This record gives sequence, C-alpha cells and structure tokens, in this order.
Amino acid sequence: MNVVTWSALDLLHHMDQLLDIYATAMGYHRNIMEWRRGHIGAHAHRPGFHGVATFAGDRLMGFSYGHQGRPGQWWHEQVGAAIDPTGYATWLADCFEVVELHVHPDIQGAGIGARQLAALLHEVAARTVVLSTPEQPPGEIPSRAWRLYRRHGFVDVVRDLRFPGDERPFAVLGRTLPLE
Repeated sequence: MNVVTWSALDLLHHMDQLLDIYATAMGYHRNIMEWRRGHIGAHAHRPGFHGVATFAGDRLMGFSYGHQGRPGQWWHEQVGAAIDPTGYATWLADCFEVVELHVHPDIQGAGIGARQLAALLHEVAARTVVLSTPEQPPGEIPSRAWRLYRRHGFVDVVRDLRFPGDERPFAVLGRTLPLE
C-alpha cells in the first residue's frame, strides 16, 4: 500500500471512492454522503489545503485531508464558540484543521491511519493541529481513531460538542506541531 500526496484535483477526481470509504468508516448511509460532496469540494480550495491517500494498486483504501483554519469557516466557528478566549488563542489562532482521516474498515488496525496522519502533517506550517472525532463513550474500549490520536499526543480541547446536523457528541482534540 502506498501513501501519496493528494492535490485538490486528485481529491475531486476520486470523490466517489472517497465518499464510499467515508460512509463505510463512519457508519453513514451512502445516500447521506451525497450532500457532503459539495462541502468536500469546497474544502479542497481552502488556503493551506493538503491531502494524502492510501492506494492498493488503483483502489483507494484511505484518505486524509485538511486545511488552514480561519475565522468564518463553519467548523472553526463552531469550535471557537465552544471555547474561551485563552483556548481559542492556544488552539485555533494558528491551526491546521484535519477535516477527514478515514481508512476502509477492512484494513483498519494495520498502521495506515498513522502513516496518513504523519504524511498529512509532515510539512504543515501551523503551530497546532486540531480535529474532531465522535465522542468515546465512558467505560467503552477506545476506538481505533481514539487510540491513534492519543498515541500521537492529541489532548482534549472540547468534549461533548454537538455539531448541527449530527446527533452524536464529538470531541475536539489538538496537539502542537511539528509531529515528532
């Protein structure tokens, strides 16, 4: 499996495969993902866009992308409203936002997510990186995503955040850059 850098055009070219992996990894019905198509396309044109993908031959097996976080962006505003000014200055003032990081469930646990995360953040020129992930229910074994982020030094920024359009609670995690 090869992890490669992805341009905005690459991401758009592989949109159907990307949406299939996203829906499968997150447990969303594929039809629900169609409304994400436009959002993902818009993300590809944001300042500081950077993406990576994992391929087995010509089959997409995983992807990750993000961009520079800025005021006025939906996610940035949602998270910014949930933290105090000190938290904003610490985490969001100069951040790279990991928008998506997904690996097909059939091959999760093989280190691909870690390779994608490292490749994605390798040349990012921000002070921090932030992301959101579905909240880990108390008492349950941490998910692969949670274990990945904790292993890479991500800490809690906001817990139990509810984003409009998704009834599940999310955690916002962050860490300083560069990644070791």
